[in-house]
Amino acid sequence: MLRVGIIGLGVGEAHIQGYESHPQCEVISLCDFNPEKIDYARKRYPEKIVTGKAEDILCDSEIDIASIASYDNFHYKQVVSALDCDKHVFVEKPLCLYEKEARHIRELLNKKPHLKMSSNLILRKSPRFIDLKKCIEKGELGVTYHIEGDYNYGRLHKVTEAWRGDLDFYSVVYGGGIHMVDLLLWLTGDTIVEVAACGNNISSRGSKFRYNDMVVSIIRFASGMTGKLGINFGCVHPHFHSLTVYGTEATFINGINNALLYKSREPDYTPLTVDTVYPGIHKADLIYGFIDSILNIAPPEVTPDDIFKAMSVCFAIEKATQVSSFVPVDYL
Repeated sequence: MLRVGIIGLGVGEAHIQGYESHPQCEVISLCDFNPEKIDYARKRYPEKIVTGKAEDILCDSEIDIASIASYDNFHYKQVVSALDCDKHVFVEKPLCLYEKEARHIRELLNKKPHLKMSSNLILRKSPRFIDLKKCIEKGELGVTYHIEGDYNYGRLHKVTEAWRGDLDFYSVVYGGGIHMVDLLLWLTGDTIVEVAACGNNISSRGSKFRYNDMVVSIIRFASGMTGKLGINFGCVHPHFHSLTVYGTEATFINGINNALLYKSREPDYTPLTVDTVYPGIHKADLIYGFIDSILNIAPPEVTPDDIFKAMSVCFAIEKATQVSSFVPVDYL
């Protein structure tokens, strides 16, 4: 049995179901620094060890996997500590907040190839996007030449009232946009080579949140394909992953209830309705496969290379908001 410790009982509580759905895995320890969540966890999970110190999990030789779902600013030190203590790591996005931290984590993983790491880039598990990827790979859209995605968070209070506004640094690109960055890379199989970007904080102006809550980026791919990515935390809109894929033979447009597939330019053409479930995902859907990768049954669905590629693009987008020119993506 693989033994797991989970740090952070916000989204981390959903991790429990993912691990315990696997017959060769059990969660033995939970951690949160919030006294109310500690009391809740002790009542809800009396059979598990509950602690207020992350070190109790990271330094416990009985634990094989550290599942990190703490606030973004804690990820780097906790990932490093877990790897130093020979633990496999499943970490919520983002992996870390600074490029030098990502490089350090990459170095540690290279020195310990027996350790597995994955991250919760969960949009890959949405049935609608899985079907879209198959459609692209079969050439049903023709040659894709432009792709647009928007991460419409629709939860402004999460930055103006909660912990994100208390951090020394927070990036909506890393904290939310990374989902769409990974989706664009995964769907197209292409490489983003450079980006331009700008942002504002009009929606959160006057609050404690001091950073951009809106960022828009123009993207150039290695194939010559172009793209646009919007990260909109302040929108008056339900949480939604807007996506449009333009191909030479068809255009895919995602919608909340269903997607549309246009196969004609004629104005009276009725597009095909795509009613595959969206988002149709649970926060723990990637964990079962991660366990299988540790047991050498199958590779993880999100590999370390996938994580570092997405983070590299996000770092470039954040840099681009500070300048008035394209920024090349420096892959880790």
